[in-house]
Amino acid sequence: MPSPRVIISGGGTGGHIFPAIAIANAIKEQAPKAEILFVGAQGRMEMEKVPAAGFPIEGLWISGFQRSLSIKNLMFPIKVLQSLRAAKKIIKKFKPDLVIGTGGYASGPVLKVATKMKIPTLIQEQNSYAGITNKILGKSVNKVCVAFENMDRFFPADKIILTGNPVRKTVIEIEGKRQKALDFFGLTSDKKTILIIGGSLGAKAVNDAILPQINRFVDEGIQLIWQTGKVSYDVVAEGTKSLKTKGIKVHQFIAEMDLAYAAADLVISRAGAIAVTEIVLTKKPAILVPLPSAAEDHQTKNALALTQHDAAILVSNSRAASLLAEQALELVNNEEELKKLADNIAPFGLPNSAEIIAAEALKLTNF
Repeated sequence: MPSPRVIISGGGTGGHIFPAIAIANAIKEQAPKAEILFVGAQGRMEMEKVPAAGFPIEGLWISGFQRSLSIKNLMFPIKVLQSLRAAKKIIKKFKPDLVIGTGGYASGPVLKVATKMKIPTLIQEQNSYAGITNKILGKSVNKVCVAFENMDRFFPADKIILTGNPVRKTVIEIEGKRQKALDFFGLTSDKKTILIIGGSLGAKAVNDAILPQINRFVDEGIQLIWQTGKVSYDVVAEGTKSLKTKGIKVHQFIAEMDLAYAAADLVISRAGAIAVTEIVLTKKPAILVPLPSAAEDHQTKNALALTQHDAAILVSNSRAASLLAEQALELVNNEEELKKLADNIAPFGLPNSAEIIAAEALKLTNF
């Protein structure tokens, strides 16, 4: 019996790539003989991450339109035209039964060509404020899987399916792991623990806000698991090197994120869609510091989707230096407030998103 042939396009950031890989894995679980091809942007991180996950990938010569005046924008129309031609060539050669887009530079040309060729299509929008590419594509694709309510502001209501964001199961499975987590990070169970995360690059404003106040955390007996990212690891590591034995654990990157979440009483994080989803699914009280330069300020909108229901605390990037440490110290010692935030965030969790999206996608095929 023939098996479905699926193209998945998305990338540029982990927020587009890892959901795409999660969907691909879910499709393989439901249709083990499915053939899956990824299409990404040349030179972007998907060209490394997707093969590492075991899937083939083709690259398009495409990049985003610069929002500021830039000579790079002169090449943008040429790149789009060439990418449309390359996408058409890939689609004609691979002959997909289904095309899925998760956002990012490459997904635009691929989905555009697929819809023109009347191939069944689905997009997955991670954020509470839809990206430009997905807003344009939403008018012509067959289905739109979303992670937040009220997305009919951006997409035709009859195409929307509320599925949540796919995240790696290994990250959110934290039940019963607290003591193992504390042992792993060299922490004790008699002190509160704050997890600070800022994505793979880190969050400089967050790091810069916490470092000058580090002795306050030590004095109040608060432990930190601090993922600085590349952006300021050296500075933070140098500034805290004498505090390792006092519960200040600094990492450039944390692979064992399930243990990091399991150990945390409070999370300080950027508000990217996947970070927010992980926090929701692990039911952790959180202070969110949105990245203001994110496209269309979508991180602030992601945070507001929770804070307007008292399910998280928002501290703006511009006020992090003056407010973040104070807010964190006050909150982590307030058991009643921590419980309220955890209780309020729990209903936002939509588990098994990848499996639901894969099932909806496969319904569009004849397999």
